[in-house]
Amino acid sequence: MPAQRHAPTRYDATSRLLHWVTVALILAAAGLGLWIAYGRPEEEAFKLRLYTLHESIGVTIWLVTLVRLAWRLGHPPPPLPADMPNLLKAVARFNHAAFYLWLLTMPVVGFLATNAWGFPLTWFWLVPLPDPVGKDVPLAETLTLIHRIMAWSLVAMIVLHVSGALWHHFVRRDGTLRKML
Repeated sequence: MPAQRHAPTRYDATSRLLHWVTVALILAAAGLGLWIAYGRPEEEAFKLRLYTLHESIGVTIWLVTLVRLAWRLGHPPPPLPADMPNLLKAVARFNHAAFYLWLLTMPVVGFLATNAWGFPLTWFWLVPLPDPVGKDVPLAETLTLIHRIMAWSLVAMIVLHVSGALWHHFVRRDGTLRKML
């Protein structure tokens, strides 16, 4: 008789690695984005290097997210706690789906905004990427606004996600946080 497969009690090592790589990339991109937007470096060459680094990290987030989604197809996450209210399960699933949607669309919006401002992107100064939009300042302004709104809404999702993980760990004490550590 074949052994029964049980639902995993923890995310597999690859899922955990991809999660924490994504966290590190998001923190790096966010830090650079804040520096560019609010620190406003004056030296033009330095500012362009910051933009290239920020945008290259964004493209990397997009690529890592594609890998995560492909990996997740064959490696489902462990189940949510059985005693967790259905509404909270729905919120958790919605937040995860929104993360994936944002991590796939936000870099694309940023990339298109860069193109619309008239700046081609060379990924980490090594791989030139196509310039699908061409210079279009009104479009650039709109895409930049959308990118900025998405960035702040991503911050809200992260706060919700981290708060949920800490609530599970310190209030419910159900082991949910340990599944990703």
